[in-house]
Amino acid sequence: MTAFVLRAVVSALGLWLATRWVPGIRIDDAGTLILAGVLLGFVNAIVRPVVILLTLPLTLLTLGVFLLVVNTAMLALVAWMLPGFHLEGGFWTAFEAALIVWLAGWLASWLIGPKGRIQIHIHRE
Repeated sequence: MTAFVLRAVVSALGLWLATRWVPGIRIDDAGTLILAGVLLGFVNAIVRPVVILLTLPLTLLTLGVFLLVVNTAMLALVAWMLPGFHLEGGFWTAFEAALIVWLAGWLASWLIGPKGRIQIHIHRE
């Protein structure tokens, strides 16, 4: 549960950065931002694996680059489902935002580990 909450916060942070850097993305308030992070986590956990499985031949053919399009579609799906999350400008706006959210998630995974646990190691001699 802690890992999911941590990933939702990271997604919300990535979405907030996207609203600052990408024209055409707007989130009305902080509550919608947090809800968008949680909803993006659910969509990535439930819908994304099915879409990846269905598009596996295309993903293999493009050597994984098509996963960027899948990430873009997941972000557009969240924007479509959530009032208060506005995505104007079409595919390329969503693509830029998905890149920023992906980069924030990748950076967080690198800093806190892939399982989302914050661990403290004490080495004593």
